Amino acid sequence: MDEIRIQDLEVYCHHGVLKEENVLGQKFLVSLILYTDIRKAGESDDLSFSIDYAEVSHFVECRMKEKNYRLIEAVAEHLAEDILLEYSLVKKVCVELKKPWAPILLPLDTVSVRIERGWTQVYLSVGSNMGDKETHIREAVESLRQDNKICDVAVSDLIETEPYGFTEQENFLNGAVSLKTLYSPYELLERIHEIEKEGKRERKVHWGPRTIDLDILLYGDEVIQTETLTIPHREMTLRRFVLEPLKQIAPWVKHPVLGETVAELERKVRESEK
Repeated sequence: MDEIRIQDLEVYCHHGVLKEENVLGQKFLVSLILYTDIRKAGESDDLSFSIDYAEVSHFVECRMKEKNYRLIEAVAEHLAEDILLEYSLVKKVCVELKKPWAPILLPLDTVSVRIERGWTQVYLSVGSNMGDKETHIREAVESLRQDNKICDVAVSDLIETEPYGFTEQENFLNGAVSLKTLYSPYELLERIHEIEKEGKRERKVHWGPRTIDLDILLYGDEVIQTETLTIPHREMTLRRFVLEPLKQIAPWVKHPVLGETVAELERKVRESEK
């Protein structure tokens, strides 16, 4: 990915733990790496296909002066998010925030924090087997679309499948969702639980009936195994009702552990059912 760099932009503002820092203010140095694709801008010599670094610099100054934070970690975090939400051509951003006048009563050059944040490609499964199933799914997807930390939402066709596990219940409508997000994996898990709650989901019976069910299948190339979250989803490779719609929107995406594509995994499950 190409880079546009802004190095040591000086901004005078009022962030800090000490009262004097909030009142008197101090100088901060901001360095950015904006990850984007500038090929079209380079070929056309047209700024509309790139990112105006002068505009970004003034945007940074404005944001840093709008609100006071105690920690430079908080300044960097909010600044990264603001840039990603404001400039659609920025796919990832590195923010380094230096504090040359840090009040530690010892000689130093700067104290700094450096973070990288960006949009991550995610795939979810979605299902419902209570009430107006299609409406439940449509409303859940719309909630995803209305979230400003989620973009590029696409949905597969919905397929009807028999229940898995606890079988004495209605058939399901199942689909897959592709999206990009600024949420971390755990933040996204919390967000989809909120959407399930909005859809009156009740977790009473494991694999039981539900108005809406959302699961994280893949989160970039992340591999996570904890008590609360497993990515890739531990059973996605066993469920054709997950892989079949996922294949429709992401056939060439590879499972980060197995190294096989979604299309290959779906074919294996389908053949095992014969």
